[in-house]
Amino acid sequence: MFLPLAQASGGRLTQACGEDPGFFCHKVFDWTGSAGGAEVARWAFDVPARILLIVVIASIASWLLRRAIGHTLRRLHGGAVRNRVAAMRRGVPSALRATQETSLRGEQRLEALTGVLRSIATFTVWLIAAFMILGELGVNLAPLLAGAGVIGVALGFGSQSLVRDFLSGIFILIEDQFGVGDIVSLDEQTEGVVELVSLRTTRLRSVDGTVWHVPNGEIRRVGNRSQHWSRSLLDLEVAYDTDLGFAKDVVKRVADGLWKEDDSILEEPQMWGVEALGASAVVLRLVVKTTPSEQWRISRELRERIKRAFDEEGIEIPFPQASVWHRQAEGES
Repeated sequence: MFLPLAQASGGRLTQACGEDPGFFCHKVFDWTGSAGGAEVARWAFDVPARILLIVVIASIASWLLRRAIGHTLRRLHGGAVRNRVAAMRRGVPSALRATQETSLRGEQRLEALTGVLRSIATFTVWLIAAFMILGELGVNLAPLLAGAGVIGVALGFGSQSLVRDFLSGIFILIEDQFGVGDIVSLDEQTEGVVELVSLRTTRLRSVDGTVWHVPNGEIRRVGNRSQHWSRSLLDLEVAYDTDLGFAKDVVKRVADGLWKEDDSILEEPQMWGVEALGASAVVLRLVVKTTPSEQWRISRELRERIKRAFDEEGIEIPFPQASVWHRQAEGES
């Protein structure tokens, strides 16, 4: 006799307070035996309390994740990993060491990655919290999740290129393929100075002033002409009857003179010697290691100085010549 009454009471409690009765709803039902009063207590106290608890936990989780992401990336940028890399770099030439410009770009890249990862973490936490709040409000999440899945699949098929652009942008930042101020060649088709690197596109300005907007997902190969150090490469032509040893000494003397005057040259210039035997000239190759993006200025200055030195030393810079044969007609003297 008592068991049916207990079952009826339990059924009324479940009907009023749900499968998982809250503290206030359960107590009001025990005190009053009224399902209506228990349901009012549930909506007045239990549901708001649970929603508030979800919001508090989500806020704390979001704050902890954002702090952990910032701390982890900052530690990777300036902590143990950086110290190990610095230790390895002590034994290599100074040209291979990170410059101040590279460090500044690293800071910009760090801030960009930190912002992206923090946004993703915050969005994920609050999305889960929103679904939990809807569940507390009695919303059936099954159709909602199914609809969201269908929409997600449709968006996935419709925005594959957009997703590819964003993923490529993230890897460009993580791997430090290039940054603002670098001179790059994209797929050997577009070349210029990087003005902006976002998650979706890269903006270049070519030498003639044209601004190119390139989606990151379409970039297959990147040639960076200004990362860490650059190299000025000069192929100089001299006549076949030139004393090559003397010509190489003249070129080396001019290059060493500029090296002592210009801090943009990182190491002693190297004369590699004869590069090619052309149709009308012998080609000598000179290489000079420079700071990033300075190779073109150094090359122009070296060409001008070498031209003057060749003129002073009587070294001929040959130019293409052609022989023209003229047949004399009969009767002409």
